Amino acid sequence: MSRRQGGSRRLRAARLRPADFVRLGGTGLRTRPLRVLLSALGIAIGVAAMLAVVGISMSGRAEVDRRLDRLGTNLLRVSPSQAMGQSSQLPEESTAMIRRIGPVLQVAATGAVKDAKVYRNEHMPSGRTGSIEVLAADPRLLASVGGKVRTGRWLDSATAEYPGVVLGRQAARRLDVHTPGTRLWLGGTWFSLVGIVDPVPLAPEIDQAALVGWPAAQRYLGFDGHPSTVYVRTEEDRVTAVRDVLAATANPEHPNQVVVSRPSDALAAREAAESALTGLLLGLGGVALLVGGVGVGNTMVISVLERRPEIGLRRALGATSGQIRGQFVTESLLLCALGGAAGAVLGTGITAVYAGVRGWPTEVPVWATAAGVGVTLAIGALAGLYPAIRAGRLAPTQALAGS
Repeated sequence: MSRRQGGSRRLRAARLRPADFVRLGGTGLRTRPLRVLLSALGIAIGVAAMLAVVGISMSGRAEVDRRLDRLGTNLLRVSPSQAMGQSSQLPEESTAMIRRIGPVLQVAATGAVKDAKVYRNEHMPSGRTGSIEVLAADPRLLASVGGKVRTGRWLDSATAEYPGVVLGRQAARRLDVHTPGTRLWLGGTWFSLVGIVDPVPLAPEIDQAALVGWPAAQRYLGFDGHPSTVYVRTEEDRVTAVRDVLAATANPEHPNQVVVSRPSDALAAREAAESALTGLLLGLGGVALLVGGVGVGNTMVISVLERRPEIGLRRALGATSGQIRGQFVTESLLLCALGGAAGAVLGTGITAVYAGVRGWPTEVPVWATAAGVGVTLAIGALAGLYPAIRAGRLAPTQALAGS
């Protein structure tokens, strides 16, 4: 037999396909279910926290955008300044003068009735007002600010002349009245409840106020007729131009005593504040995810120590150090993938429940889910790298001797 025919062939290690590594890694995880569950739970909590923070923030932002789309960003608010503790007044004619501005679409005003208080009945102590402000209101107010009547009806040309009152929802709760027709003791006169209005995001003061018609406030409550707030709805593309001339138009003699604001800017500012808080919470979620990654690394190190006989046996049967490393890295990746998937489901569920309770649209960005799972896999690869290298360096005799 020739040397070529009879010579011994050099043995080569069998190559493992990716599916083989996944099967080996899955077998390693199934042998320690409780430890795997606890390690995956740490990863899941971190991913869920990050995804829930992003989802709730995006859902809140979508709700703000939806409100602005519904209410419009073309509402301006005019009020007298309160500089240095000295309050000024808007002229009685300010509403009519503002209405003459070309791009102005709607104008409505409220006026503070300073000495009038509202009570459930005439027997209530004078100090128990519930911090409810009494306002004279223009019948066009609700349409101008984009409000809705919850119960009953709004003031009209008829009810504005007589002792009728409309309450904001919060004011109605404080007075514990919910049925139109209920009598209220207001400014020493009995007023009949006409209706209750829902909160208005662009005019939050209405929610805690009792609103009476402008003529009725002058006739029964001694209202002086000076508006305290004027709401101006303009053409969308002319808001800035109207804003620039409102102060001089509302009070030509003292324009520096007039404050002009845009209520939608307050909603945008609140959204910016929530975005800053989102960054902080994301950092906390990242810390939780890092802690989960440390737990995975610890699990894999312990796994290498416990499975030295298995590693020695596989090396003795011909497994290469690279195949051993691949097995343990795959286990770590599978463990983190399991935790990442569970965290993605949990975070999405938390966002959906929270948004549903608040009545918001549910927004869970795909990029956030992909980023959470991607970061989890990266942590899994890093967490499993050192234990895998350590396992791959074990010689067969050393590993079997350690058993």
